[in-house]
Amino acid sequence: MDWDDLRYFYAIARAGSIRGAAAKLKVNHSTVLRRITAFEEKLGVRLFDRLPTGYVMTLAGEDILGSAERIDEEVAAIDRRVYGRDAELSGELRVTIPNVLASHLVMPIFADFTRAYPGIELDVAVSVKTFNLTKREADVAIRVTDKPPEHLIGRRLFQYGKSVYASESYLADHDLDKPENYCWIGWEDDTSKPWWVKESDFSTVPLRHKINNEYAQLAAAKAGMGLTMLPCFMADREPALRRVPPGRVLPSYEIWLLTHADLRHTARVRTFMGFIADGMERYRDLLEGKCPLVTTSPMPAGPTPPK
Repeated sequence: MDWDDLRYFYAIARAGSIRGAAAKLKVNHSTVLRRITAFEEKLGVRLFDRLPTGYVMTLAGEDILGSAERIDEEVAAIDRRVYGRDAELSGELRVTIPNVLASHLVMPIFADFTRAYPGIELDVAVSVKTFNLTKREADVAIRVTDKPPEHLIGRRLFQYGKSVYASESYLADHDLDKPENYCWIGWEDDTSKPWWVKESDFSTVPLRHKINNEYAQLAAAKAGMGLTMLPCFMADREPALRRVPPGRVLPSYEIWLLTHADLRHTARVRTFMGFIADGMERYRDLLEGKCPLVTTSPMPAGPTPPK
């Protein structure tokens, strides 16, 4: 048996479609279709039912799925162990990071790293998706979470802060003593009083609008659409926004730097993680909400956020 056939079979089983398997394997659609058809002909059985909703395994397919999973896990383990012995500061390094951190915080540190270590090629996956480090979908993960997986190792960097923001014009046009004249920009909440409104200093302000994206929330607040609760490292850099007095900082999620235990001694993984941790340290005040622009009055605005 060609073990590569099992790889194509397993990719379709996980994705549920030829297109999804092709994206996972980084080949074209026709290659996956040709390989699975040839595999079925070789075995003399049908492994998938082709339905309008996708590919569904037959009983024959389910019989070999467990074996394919075990082989995939063993191959991934061999890959991690071999990669983990790599002492060279060169080659590809796959990193996964949420969009909000990549765009508003970490990219200058990545740029500094590439200049310091030109032999290392960064492959950065910017996504809210949780990449599987056990399967080597990424070598290092920078994650926003309060519960990192126990099978990964790394370090907790910070717990970032959040606060309530509005545009200068919105604050100028509304009386802080009349909360009924304000409104919240909400997320995908199914209640008029979500928990984050209750824990704020504006629990009586009505929630009237909903936007399910941080960048759109930021833009809406800048445009004067209402109050919004955002991470301080995003909003405190925006000249058009101010924290709404009293400008209290609320604790939010933790930021973790993680890798698989098998990769902890790999030179480029170890060097990258140390570099990122040191680089992010200079943003501590910004992350923890110590760089506010609180009001339009001449009150001290605090330390200047790092550029």
